[in-house]
Amino acid sequence: MLEPRVKTPCIGVCSTGIGDRVCRGCKRFAHEVINWNGYTDAEKRLIDERLGDFLSRCTQNKLQVLDPALLERQLDSQQIAYPAHRDIYCWAYALLKAGASQIDDPADYGLQIDAEYRDTPLSELRKAIDDEFYILSEAYYERYVSVVETA
Repeated sequence: MLEPRVKTPCIGVCSTGIGDRVCRGCKRFAHEVINWNGYTDAEKRLIDERLGDFLSRCTQNKLQVLDPALLERQLDSQQIAYPAHRDIYCWAYALLKAGASQIDDPADYGLQIDAEYRDTPLSELRKAIDDEFYILSEAYYERYVSVVETA
């Protein structure tokens, strides 16, 4: 069975054109943005897996998915696009990205916000996840990519 093609993670908010080494929109590295169309599906899949792993970790640091089936039903019923090939924490982020300001009770979506963030508006929580995702991508770039480029 053929694996589906990897879609570009671009969200149309690229900051690599202004000199960022990591895109503030999709969190890919500048060279990945530039070379994306030349990559094989396997190379694109590796990048997609890294991005999904980082986003999942950052989301898990702030909330728990208690009922994955309820989350999926809510995403489907509200016609919110979510990356079905990624884990449930990426789905939870997609929910927050699409409608954090419209969610009164996260439990209605199968979510439980961690105690530290329960008084944080969900729109701010989504931003905190996105900021942490960027910091993690930058740290990875500094530790593993820039070292190779300068060697």
